[in-house]
Amino acid sequence: MLILDTDQTRAALPWGSLIDAVEGMFRAPCVQPVRHHHDVEVPGERDATLLLMPAWVPGEYIGVKLVSVFPDNQLRGLPAIFGSYLLSSGATGELLAVIDGAELTARRTAAASAVAARHLADENAETMLMVGTGRLSLNVMEAHASVRPLRKFSVWGRNAANADKTAEEARALGFDAHAVTDLETAARQADIISCATLSSEPLIRGEWLKPGAHLDLIGAFKPSMRESDDEAVRRSRVFVDTRAGALSEGGDIVQPLRSGAIGKDHVLGELADLISGNIRGRSGPHDITLFKSVGAALEDLAGAILAYESSLR
Repeated sequence: MLILDTDQTRAALPWGSLIDAVEGMFRAPCVQPVRHHHDVEVPGERDATLLLMPAWVPGEYIGVKLVSVFPDNQLRGLPAIFGSYLLSSGATGELLAVIDGAELTARRTAAASAVAARHLADENAETMLMVGTGRLSLNVMEAHASVRPLRKFSVWGRNAANADKTAEEARALGFDAHAVTDLETAARQADIISCATLSSEPLIRGEWLKPGAHLDLIGAFKPSMRESDDEAVRRSRVFVDTRAGALSEGGDIVQPLRSGAIGKDHVLGELADLISGNIRGRSGPHDITLFKSVGAALEDLAGAILAYESSLR
């Protein structure tokens, strides 16, 4: 059985190969049941959560991601989230690999956004605004830079010091990146805006989006959270990773639907529709596009298979 730690998982998932693998899995006959959420009692502390995300390609591979969220781990100086991915044979059920779940999740999330950008962002996009300074931010910039000719990156965060640090780390990767404090000005200038935050209030406003802009919304994974306002959604050609997930969990879609700001037909399609060519992403150079993701188990499976197979070579 193969065991891949954080560094080994990262090395096994180069951006070009991973983005292609995720896109390919959306074409595959992949089965992904609804994810399981279980509350776990922790005596004397807040309840924890156990998440299980299964997916399989019949006869080939079976995978399940196990994630535990213990919100009071901060009291012990430990991360709140731990995760592992178990990959098994789809022919025999034999366990093949245990893969670092956090690194796999971070990279496949960025890769899915890059797949969407490949179909939705202006092919000549040069400027990107990264909103958020968490673990995903560098991954998202790297992934987008692999599918579009980005030359300049702006980084905004509520904590200016964190934005400075993220921009410095991006420069170390070879990107022309700088921290910004004026979010509106940066948003008005950006060809691609990507948000990966835990915001409960809109950060990006529709009036700021220039013609041809692409808005990538990764955070706000609960109905009570959001990163964009109603106007941003109304002005955009909207696509989601999966309707089932985005229309039940993604606050950027759920809230304007509930208020009547948009109807369900405003969501034009899923990522699979873009990949298959069933629905056209952009109808012209001035279209504003929006991609909302909440995560799909097939993305984890795609990354896990790639990591396993490439590690055997």
